Amino acid sequence: MRRLLLLLALAACARTPDPGPAAVFRDTQVPIYSNAGFDPAGLSGTWRQVAGFGAACAPGGLTFTPGRVDGALCLNGTTRRISGPFAVTGPARILPAGEGEPWWILWIDYDRRSMAIGTPSGNLGFVLDRTGAIPADRMKAAASIMDWNGYNMARFRPL
Repeated sequence: MRRLLLLLALAACARTPDPGPAAVFRDTQVPIYSNAGFDPAGLSGTWRQVAGFGAACAPGGLTFTPGRVDGALCLNGTTRRISGPFAVTGPARILPAGEGEPWWILWIDYDRRSMAIGTPSGNLGFVLDRTGAIPADRMKAAASIMDWNGYNMARFRPL
């Protein structure tokens, strides 16, 4: 009986291991800029994920309708479901329901075919394209913007 009580007491004192800090893919000392001239109506439609940071998984995609986003993304090796309304929190900044911080649209090409999205914390960053077959010049432009905003390009990967 004493052994059982001792084991129960020890079990009660055990701590769940700390999962460690969240992955950060950018130097947060580098200023980050969102695309001030962006119109949220330009998001409407379906986008395919073509690049991201961290561990790989199957590329995802998002569908934007006015005030709503639905889909899934590969974010650092984990497929994360995104579904619900989003709020516009600033110039080219949206906050999808359930996300901890706004997503900043860092770049979108002139014809709204490809865009790069990141966060000031650097916890996520990804590139979307309307077709999923992004041309090399637009992938290079998106990567350059991510680099300029402080992202660690050694961890950038096309999907």
